Formats: sequence, structure tokens, C-alpha cells
Amino acid sequence: MAQTMRAARLHAVGEPMRIDQVERPVATGTDVVVHVKACGMVPNLANVLANWETWYPQMPLPPRPAIHGLDPSGVIHQVGDKVVSLKPGDRVYVNPGRFCGACHECSSGRPQACGHWTLGGYFGYNSKSMEMFERYPYGGFCEFMLAPQAQVIKIPDNMTFVQGSRMGYLGTSYAALKKCGPLMGRSLIINGASGTLGVGATLFALAMGIGKIYAIARGEELLSRLKALAPDRIETFSNRTGSSAAFVRARTDGIGADLMLDTLGAKAPLESMLDAMKGVRRGGRIVNIGGTSGDLPVDVKWWMDEQMELIGSVWFTAAEGMEVAGMVKTGVIDLSVMEPMVWPLENINEAISGVASGDGGFTYYAVET
Repeated sequence: MAQTMRAARLHAVGEPMRIDQVERPVATGTDVVVHVKACGMVPNLANVLANWETWYPQMPLPPRPAIHGLDPSGVIHQVGDKVVSLKPGDRVYVNPGRFCGACHECSSGRPQACGHWTLGGYFGYNSKSMEMFERYPYGGFCEFMLAPQAQVIKIPDNMTFVQGSRMGYLGTSYAALKKCGPLMGRSLIINGASGTLGVGATLFALAMGIGKIYAIARGEELLSRLKALAPDRIETFSNRTGSSAAFVRARTDGIGADLMLDTLGAKAPLESMLDAMKGVRRGGRIVNIGGTSGDLPVDVKWWMDEQMELIGSVWFTAAEGMEVAGMVKTGVIDLSVMEPMVWPLENINEAISGVASGDGGFTYYAVET
């Protein structure tokens, strides 16, 4: 007889999630079953559940009733008969990236460019994502989930399961910084620096040798807390008080910063991104990992004449997740500067509505099973 488990499921848009008893998955082949201990709560999840299908109809949500939950961590419960290097009892994070594994992009280590690329437990990127949702229908808001071994990352003993549930945002920031190229001694604008992605990006940029960070955000209190991480290497500016580009250029003899990372959230004003871009020096590189959307009114002649680069960066690979875990294990990255807010699975709806109650990117949110 099949065993069952508790799962928080969304049955219809506009309704609260329900705690249901559903069939527990079984591992076969190269898949594993993870006993979920904690799952990160995306700050934007309420908007995704209520508005995503209107905002971005080309990006499908998982079929309902759906088990959401983007960032699960836990313990390997069962392994398929073709699994290698993983065993029951291993402490792990499950990267929610799903892809075909057979195309040129996947074989080249660029799974985010796969036509099937999907974030399990969250949303897809085109109609092919429905195939991925069918194969792996479990997000992290349940007791047990099925996952491909290639996306399971061992986490160190000094990373709690709740800290592991922050890996998605940490990995996203880290992967974007790698696309910036060598950081040693260079200067970097982080737009949206006090947010969920921005705080992680600041920690990694400092660890990777950045010379100067120009941290741009709205709230001065959180910016002050960010500056305290490295007072001699971080300069802060509230874009409520004026132009962030003018601020950066005034501190770089009019030249501008070498690099920029945009981490703004969904529906943030594009004017903020465009203004910060003008603070990047000639020949600079801009990497976007934020959720803001729309048509960016860029002067293409300026783009050409100044030889600017604009790169989009989505999520991170399992290899990059392993690198993040390694940095936490060795103490290169100290996660104690961030504080969790945690709810039990039974209080999933309270958790969804409570994710705006913390201190920007210094607070992260999780559900424990």
C-alpha cells in the first residue's frame, strides 16, 4: 500500500493553501526522495500565486492542485537504483532547476538555456515546462519530494536546514557575480542592495575580492546595516534623495564603476535600473538578476559608443551551489548576519502573508516540516 504524507497545496487562485494527505513519492532510476526539513519562502510568492498568470501568461505555473516551494533542504530518504554519490542520511539542498539534460546547452553546462528550463515549485519559462512539472510535481512545501540526483547538493554540517533554504537567493547572486568576471580590486554598483538578492550579492562580492561596492537602495536604515559589513569597502546611497548615477560618478572622478548588478524586485521602477546603469564606466558590464520587467528605453548609440555589456543571469547551476556550500563550510561566507523567520507547515498561509515583515534582505523566510 502506498504511503502518504502531508503537503500544502494550492487548489485555486485566490484560495488559501490546504494541508492535504497525498501519496508519498518513490525513488527510481537516477532520482532521489528527500525528506524535507525546511523550505524557503519566496518574498514574492503571494504575488506569484495571485497575479503571475496575468502578469506573465507565457510563463506557466504548475498544474493545480500544486505543491509549491522553491528552496527545499533536508535529508536523503531514498535513492533510485542508478543513483551515485548520494545515500540515505545525506544533508542536502535541492536545486529546483529542471531541464532536459540531453540538449547542447545542458551538455555544455548551461542548463538555464535549455528549452525545458523550469523552476520546480515555482514557475516555468515556456510551454515545455509543463513536461517538467509532470515529471517532478513536488515543490518543497511537503514532507517528501522527488528530485533528480544531478540537482541535489550536499550541504555542510555548519549550515542549518533553515539556512540551506536560503541557497536559492545566495546561489543566484553568486552565479551573477561570476558572470561579471574577476572582481579583485574592482568597483561594483549593486542596485537594490538591501533586498533579498542584494545582501547575498554584497557578502559574495566582498568574499571574492571586490575593491569597492556602491550600494544603492531606498531605505537608509538597511543601507547603514549593509555598510557595517565592510565600512571601508562599501559606500551607500538612497536613491530617494537623487540620482544614483551622479552619486557613483562623483566618487569615481566622473569615470563610473567597473561593474553593476541589478537585483530589483518584481514591479520595481525601471527608471531606477536605467539611472544606475548610467553610473557604469565605458566598457563596463551590467548583469541583471532582478525581477523588474518591461521595455528599457536605452539609447542604442550610447550602448555602442560606450561598448557596454548587458547580461541576463537566471538562477545557478548545481556546480555553483556546491561552490556556495563549500564557502559556507570553510567560513568564507558567514550566514549569521542574516536572520530567519520560520513557520510550521500547518501555518503556510500565515507564512505567505508574513514575508514582508522583516528587515529587507537581512531577513529570510522558511517553512519547517
